[in-house]
Amino acid sequence: MHRQLVPALRILAVLTVLCGIAYPLVATGVAQAAFGDRADGSLLRDADGDVVGSSLLGQAFEGDEWFWPRPSAAGDGYDGSASSPSNLGPTNPELLAAVAERIAAYGQANGLAPDASVPVDAVTASGSGLDPHISVANARLQAPRVAETRDLPLDDVLALVDDHTDGRSLGFLGEPGVNVVTLNLALAERG
Repeated sequence: MHRQLVPALRILAVLTVLCGIAYPLVATGVAQAAFGDRADGSLLRDADGDVVGSSLLGQAFEGDEWFWPRPSAAGDGYDGSASSPSNLGPTNPELLAAVAERIAAYGQANGLAPDASVPVDAVTASGSGLDPHISVANARLQAPRVAETRDLPLDDVLALVDDHTDGRSLGFLGEPGVNVVTLNLALAERG
C-alpha cells in the first residue's frame, strides 16, 4: 500500500500546484495583458473614478431623466445571482397582462398615441434578465422624454444615442443596440 500511496500523493501535490495555482496565475496574467479592462469585468467609472457598474450588465434606471432598460426578470431586477428569464410562454395570461401594462405605461411616459407601436424590447425581458442593450428604435422613442426632462436639445440627446450604439456582432450577427448603462453614464456626466 505504501508503494502506491506515496506516488499518488506526489501526483496530487504536483497536479494541485500546476492546475490549482500555476495555470490560474498564467491565465489571469495573459488575460490582464491581452484584454485589459475586459478581464476585470468591463467596469464603468464615473467622473470621480468610482466604479458604477459594468458595460456588460444592465441596471435599473428610474425617472424620466434616464433612458430605461429592458424589463428584467432576474430576481428583483438586474440581480446577477438570479439571472434567468421569466419562463412564461407567449400565451401565458400573466405574461400577456404584464406586457399590456408595460405597453400602456411606456406609451404614456413617452407621449405616444394609444395605438402607436412599441418596440418589443421595451416591454419584454431578455433571456438572462441582465441585458444592458435596448434597440435603437427604443432609445429614439425615449429621447424626447429624456431631452425635455433634462432641458437638453433633442439633437444632442440623439447624438448621444448614436455615440452609444453598438454595431452588429462580428459585423453581421444580430441588430445594432444601445448600451443603456453607458448612455446614462454619459448623460450623468453632462449634468
